[in-house]
Amino acid sequence: MQQLNHQRKLTMNKRPTLADIKEAHQRIRPHIHKTPVVTCNVLNEITGANLFFKCENFQKVGAFKFRGACNTVFSLAEKEANRGVVTHSSGNHAAALALAARKRGITARIVMPSNAPPVKIEAVKHYGGIITFCEPTLASRETTAAKVIEQTGATMIHPFNDHRIIAGQGTAALELMEQVTDLDYVLAPVGGGGLLSGTAITAKALKSRIKVIGCEPKHADDAYRSIKAGRIIPSDNPNTIADGLKTSLGDKTFPIIRELVDDIILVTEEQIITAMRLIFERMKIIVEPSSAVAFAVLLTQNLNVAGKKVGIIISGGNVDFSRFFEGFGDN
Repeated sequence: MQQLNHQRKLTMNKRPTLADIKEAHQRIRPHIHKTPVVTCNVLNEITGANLFFKCENFQKVGAFKFRGACNTVFSLAEKEANRGVVTHSSGNHAAALALAARKRGITARIVMPSNAPPVKIEAVKHYGGIITFCEPTLASRETTAAKVIEQTGATMIHPFNDHRIIAGQGTAALELMEQVTDLDYVLAPVGGGGLLSGTAITAKALKSRIKVIGCEPKHADDAYRSIKAGRIIPSDNPNTIADGLKTSLGDKTFPIIRELVDDIILVTEEQIITAMRLIFERMKIIVEPSSAVAFAVLLTQNLNVAGKKVGIIISGGNVDFSRFFEGFGDN
């Protein structure tokens, strides 16, 4: 109970420390995959660096999101957990929360926009999430989630703007830096900032001289603009193939990124697609566009990593293959 109380105070009062991230790792260890680190000589030759890909595309639900959802769900006090959890999401967080709740034996209610990809809807259903559909606007998502909370008493689990989520996401970098010692750089994509925040806290605490780089699409560059302006600038009509990175930073992720991240580098849509193709062809693994953004940064030549050891967090591998096979086999 003392540990649970600690986690609830963490959510309200302070950002996670390395100790919190290590505690989160111990909590979720029985439920997650310790994902592999993969290398590729061809990609090393292309970039002139030694690259180490932390493959969260092999994580449960196919994305790093399960780490944060799992940590948060298993941090809840029994009385709180019994009322269930709720979130609004059309992406990997929805499936992650549904599976984490199922593992704890509680109910997950997921508010999803009516235009959510069918593959995402099916994933939430598969993991036992109870879906409530809403109009495809942020206002509708938030209003619908509030109604669900009012009706059920369920606990809201934000996709990224929660210190327990951040602590859980930081466990990917914790594993990476145990698997590969003495990294010079660590790169992670940034949308809402949960993964990048957790990565930065972990990496800087373990090695103060390491460079932490946020990676973002040029057409969804709110994090880049926010850091330059010194205040949160919400995303304005983002238009990118990396649909997992369209979210704006939150008031919990922004100050961590502002303090600990060394730089945010932007990439074009063409660079994202090239990065995806290289990973597909040379590494033979499936990554979603948001994941490819981190490797795409190394193709811009805006980061001098020659001869350096570079950790890259592949955030997920949930690709909607119906786009590729549409019409295949039709008469």
